[in-house]
Amino acid sequence: MSKRKLLFLRNVVLFTFTAFGGAQAHLALLLKYFVKNTRFVSEEELLELNALAQVLPGPASTQTLVGVAYKVGGLKLSIITFLIWILPSAAIMTFAAISFAKLDQKEKFTEILEYIQPIALGIVAYGAFNLAKRVLVSQLTIFLAISAAIVTLVLRNAYVFPLAILLGGMVSSAIGTPAEESTIRLNLFSNINPKKLTYFFGVLLFLALLGAIINRTSPFSLPIRLFENFYRNGIVIFGGGQVLVPLMFTEFVQMKQYLSASGFLSGFALQQALPGPTFSFTSYLGALSMRNFGFGVTGQILGGLVGVIGINLPGLILVLFIVPFWEDLKKITRIKYSLTGINAVSVGFIIAAFVLLLIPVALNWLTIGIMVITFLILNYTRISTPFIVLAGILLGYFL
Repeated sequence: MSKRKLLFLRNVVLFTFTAFGGAQAHLALLLKYFVKNTRFVSEEELLELNALAQVLPGPASTQTLVGVAYKVGGLKLSIITFLIWILPSAAIMTFAAISFAKLDQKEKFTEILEYIQPIALGIVAYGAFNLAKRVLVSQLTIFLAISAAIVTLVLRNAYVFPLAILLGGMVSSAIGTPAEESTIRLNLFSNINPKKLTYFFGVLLFLALLGAIINRTSPFSLPIRLFENFYRNGIVIFGGGQVLVPLMFTEFVQMKQYLSASGFLSGFALQQALPGPTFSFTSYLGALSMRNFGFGVTGQILGGLVGVIGINLPGLILVLFIVPFWEDLKKITRIKYSLTGINAVSVGFIIAAFVLLLIPVALNWLTIGIMVITFLILNYTRISTPFIVLAGILLGYFL
């Protein structure tokens, strides 16, 4: 491996262990490590890759980083970069799930949850508020957000999410896109290799079929069904990690009851205190789901891998497929207008998530106060989320 690629991987490691604060903060660090300090790509190239990641479903920071790696060293370097980026936080979250599941640890986790649950709700409320300010700028976007929230709360079905995202994108694209864009759109899609799309959706269909064929009492059934769940959700998550919460909570807690609401919230809050991708939260969900169905430590580690690989794989495949014709894609305003509706629906999902997450929490003056204080600190100060979560953990541990 060349010296330039080794230097790039060193910067990937530095980025991995300092990337707190979500996708918006990650972009500033990407500029620092891969543009300003060492010019692996130009600032324009990085911002264009970030724009591509915003258009595609999946984890924006992961897709941007992998796209940079692809430009620097091709497919091999991009895969190594992906593994360096996701494995540390995924390993910590898997270990947290294993610890939470042990009988001798549950009492201490319960004590910590007294402060962590309302902090997590304050973080979700801030995410909804912050995204709503940027996205809900018209009557159409407000209507789409409210509709998505109501439908999610009423139906509580995993298939609400892809359908709502599809409809939201179609409505905003149909209303906002100029008529002259249709020719460019056809020219772009004539360049797409249909075999790649077949592989992309074929994986999903194969896993769904396999999960249906294998008897649900079989020890091989749950990991396959979990992978299908994560892979399917990875296809429809627009808006990054903040949209991950409502999708995962609805499917894993409300619908399938793979884990409890308190277990979900504790894992989400812990993830907010860690550097790295928000999507590593899925390794916690996978590991804890396996434990709750009687699997041992080895099965839980498998569940952690299934979760983090399944949720990230669609976005990874998409960015590596689409980078070659991104020059054509970025010219199309139809994509921009459809993204407006998709983001509005995502706001609705987060609002619904806040309501659903609020239900199992024992509301009193203390929990309400912690939620409000968390929201105000995030909204009006520069104190970052990890410090708030760590403060909550320390309070729960010592008090």
